[in-house]
Amino acid sequence: MSPIIEFSIFVACIFVALGVAAVITRLAYAVTEKIAQAPLLDGFVSVFTWIPWVIGGFFGGWVGLVAAVLAQILFLHAFCLIHRALRGRKGRTLTDAQGRVLGPVRNQLCLLVQTPAIFLFVAIRVAELLLYPLIAALGRLPTYRQSEWVNLSRHKYDGLIGYDLLWCWYCDWMTGLWCLGSEMLRNIESFWCPIQFQSPIKNRNAAIDFPDAKEWAPPDGTMEDAVRLIEKHYDKATLNRWWGHSDRAKVKDDGPEST
Repeated sequence: MSPIIEFSIFVACIFVALGVAAVITRLAYAVTEKIAQAPLLDGFVSVFTWIPWVIGGFFGGWVGLVAAVLAQILFLHAFCLIHRALRGRKGRTLTDAQGRVLGPVRNQLCLLVQTPAIFLFVAIRVAELLLYPLIAALGRLPTYRQSEWVNLSRHKYDGLIGYDLLWCWYCDWMTGLWCLGSEMLRNIESFWCPIQFQSPIKNRNAAIDFPDAKEWAPPDGTMEDAVRLIEKHYDKATLNRWWGHSDRAKVKDDGPEST
């Protein structure tokens, strides 16, 4: 069998498998909306992201991996076109508005350039699922109901069809897991290294995502300054939350919590 035919078969098989998975996903959503929330959402996202890479790589090596990525790209375009045809266009779209600002071709290229970031987001999600719970258990950090952070809901927005829906799903998932990861890092940073950076600009930038940074030990301080902050903000009676966490006030009012 020629390499071209073998490659084409890989692409076709994975394309069909993604189509079957999409139908199953839609049927599952008709039964319960919980598949649009973690942890069930993680399983369905996996089906459309890293699982095809693993299958393609396992059965076809690098050729299979490239075939899987190509099949995903083709499937996503097919999904968008079919969805738009079935739902019909209702007035103006985000794609139209963005195209007028950047130009249609430049807008699409910009979206495509963002796509490889999915490798990073998958890695972050794995860390949230596997690493943070272990860190939280060992360091007595707070844990989170991840379905409140990682979920999809923008498909309910009236008028989102085709490419608009696809990219808003991507942003919906990406933003949720990024916010959850930032929240986890706030706990880690304030507990293990509450020391400001030497750069004032970096401190200002960090304060956006790490509000505690304004209270960390000054960069020209001593180790005693940092140690006193640990003693001030942490004890053995409560979980080791970042200092500005809203639950700290609740714990203060309600008394010690069980850990």
